[in-house]
Amino acid sequence: MPRVVTRTTLPGMTHFPPPAEELRLLDTELRQLELRRAQLLARRAWLVAALQQAAAPVAPGWPSRSAPAVPARRPEATAPGVQNVLLLLGGVLLTVAAMVFTLVSWGHLGIAGRSAVLGAVTLAVLGAPVALLRRGLRSTAESLAGLGLALTVLDAYALYEVAFGAADGTAYAAGASAALAAVWAAYGTALAALPGPAAPRLPRPAALTVAQLVLPLWAVAAGGGSHSVTAAVLLTAAFDAAVALRVTWRPVRTVALVCACAAGGWGALAAAGLSLAADGPGAAGRAAALLVLAAAISLGAARFAPGPAFATGPTLAGALCAVAAAGGVLRAWTPGDWTVPGYLACGIALLAAVRGPEEVRRGVAWASGLVQAGAVLWAAPAVGVTLLGSAAWLGRVWSGAPADARAAVTMDASWPPYAVTAPLLLAAVAVVLATAVRDGEWRAQARTASLGLLLAALIVVPTALELPYAVGLFVLGATVAALLASAARTTVGPWAIAASALLVSLALALLSLAAQAATPTVLATLTALFAGAAWRGRAAAVSAGASLGWATALAVAVGAASGWRPEHIALLVLVVPAAAALVAWRTADPVTTVVVEVVGAGATVAAVGLAVSDPPLLALVLAMCAVVAAATAVRPDRRRVGYAAAVLSVLASWVRLASWQVGVTEAYTLVATVPALFVGMTRRRRDPEASSWTAYGPGLAATLVPSLAAAWSDQGWIRPLLLGASALLLTLLGARHRLQAPLVLGGSVLTLDALHELAPYLVQVSDALPRWAPPALAGLLLLVLGATYERRLRDVRRVRDVLGRMH
Repeated sequence: MPRVVTRTTLPGMTHFPPPAEELRLLDTELRQLELRRAQLLARRAWLVAALQQAAAPVAPGWPSRSAPAVPARRPEATAPGVQNVLLLLGGVLLTVAAMVFTLVSWGHLGIAGRSAVLGAVTLAVLGAPVALLRRGLRSTAESLAGLGLALTVLDAYALYEVAFGAADGTAYAAGASAALAAVWAAYGTALAALPGPAAPRLPRPAALTVAQLVLPLWAVAAGGGSHSVTAAVLLTAAFDAAVALRVTWRPVRTVALVCACAAGGWGALAAAGLSLAADGPGAAGRAAALLVLAAAISLGAARFAPGPAFATGPTLAGALCAVAAAGGVLRAWTPGDWTVPGYLACGIALLAAVRGPEEVRRGVAWASGLVQAGAVLWAAPAVGVTLLGSAAWLGRVWSGAPADARAAVTMDASWPPYAVTAPLLLAAVAVVLATAVRDGEWRAQARTASLGLLLAALIVVPTALELPYAVGLFVLGATVAALLASAARTTVGPWAIAASALLVSLALALLSLAAQAATPTVLATLTALFAGAAWRGRAAAVSAGASLGWATALAVAVGAASGWRPEHIALLVLVVPAAAALVAWRTADPVTTVVVEVVGAGATVAAVGLAVSDPPLLALVLAMCAVVAAATAVRPDRRRVGYAAAVLSVLASWVRLASWQVGVTEAYTLVATVPALFVGMTRRRRDPEASSWTAYGPGLAATLVPSLAAAWSDQGWIRPLLLGASALLLTLLGARHRLQAPLVLGGSVLTLDALHELAPYLVQVSDALPRWAPPALAGLLLLVLGATYERRLRDVRRVRDVLGRMH
């Protein structure tokens, strides 16, 4: 009676796969079991060590201390990983050797001998995986299969050199690519049909990869232009997409997906470039046809995608290609200023024209959003020119030269040629955001963005329409007032409205620079408007900060209009930090307090920058800033500002000394050392546990280190003597009171100062020594240190052994 063989498989399997696939699964499961076994063994070793340590008796009088267990060392690389790396490196090196043999060093062989040797080696390498697969050596077979594929490429090159040297190189490359793709695909299919372990995965993905070159090379060889090559690339992308959608084997499907994305992206970008470079309706139509082909490929991939989640990306790409096609045709029939509005109209039309599943509509919405974002970015330079363009008239106006106020709102050479349509673009996108976004979660953000775009369009309108100067000022000023009034009344988004008012006020302030008489009036009005808005309490942080900022600008404008020098204007600007400190003290809202203090700090920096050209006035400005900072530090929650006050005081002293041309280093360092030591003494009295390095270290180092550097370059004897005496006194004080910072710093400075004084004699002694003496002394020192270190390690080991033998 014949024996019945019962077939078993892995737990959980509901079907019996082919033998090759089942063997691959078994190998994977065995590798995972080996890794899990290694982890369990490491954990077992750790537990055994922990139990042994816990069971060991503790000697009387010695505290029980559980040392942290050291986990068992695991190998950093698995055996399969090492094997694969070795095989990969071997294959790469053999490939390089073959390339050198083929391209560089043929030796003394003739043409027939070269072809015979290379062909024989190729056949032997391609046939070796068959025997290796029968023995179960799949990884080695994979490596040799890759080597064989590389050798076939070299065979194709050798064949061209031997027999087809007169043929066109591009046409031969196209034919060779097609032949190699067919041979590699057949080779991979034949290996997969063999019984036994799973076949090498490389040949068929490699065949698909080399097939990417066939159509583009044929198009180039046929003498086709850019349109033909782009069409060939797009057809290749269509083929890749079909393979990715129809083939179920993962390696081929992954390579096909990557190739489809790469070829499709390249073809779509090339077609878009041809559309933008088209100089007539005919060229635009041909480019549009290529873009329509790219859109059809993307939408077809979205239609037959394996799941809804994979449909959004292709739909997005297809919708963008459709917009580029339609916009390119419109571009050929419309003036240059209306090119971007044409693309924007096509992008907006997508939202109303497309119907379908949620994934498709999401992709189309993203595509339309990208088009609208591009239109906004295209119009952004117009807004920037409007905001910053008026500043070009500042030097001419304040220098007394005649300036036309209307010039600030008239298009000039810096004005973008498409700026007439910028307000239209911004307004159209704002309307779409306000009406198309119906999701409750994003509706508030969309309305805020819509308001910002409308304000940007309003800013550009006076310049784009060349309105009179006074009309432009009035329109922008009324807009600021209306926005601030709206922020004071509304409870929804007052911060966004106040920020929009700040943006419009920036445009208004820059526009006012074109007329000297209008600048102080506009800045004073803005200061009052934002101060009133801050007083009402809605969005007080934005309004208060803006009011102080415009007050700073007003102080500069008033001083410049009065003919003051910049260093005198700095004294007027200091009124703003003082007012900011007072407002921050009386404000209860923490956010408003922080914003006001930051703006006040900015005004302080501006005042310092204005006074930097006059050292005596700069010292006065720094001293006044220190007073404001000290007044702020009186508040319990702003004690840390006292450090800034101290720094400003020290800087003021330094600037004053520099203006008096004082060149003694200690005159600058003692100014910082004395307050620092006083603060350190106060700290030690309040906190006796405070470290001497924290209390006295910074103050002592501020004088000792610069003085030591000056003493080393000083040829006299007075400075080194005084420095040595001071360092000796500090060392004695540190030893008397057992303070580490004075002891270490004083001793170090004293030693270095003594070495400086003894340096000439040390140089004489070193010249008297032979050349080999310094290296010998250094080596002896290292030997002594090494012996001492080793002896200490030995003693530690002995102590550990003694403790281990205790019961």
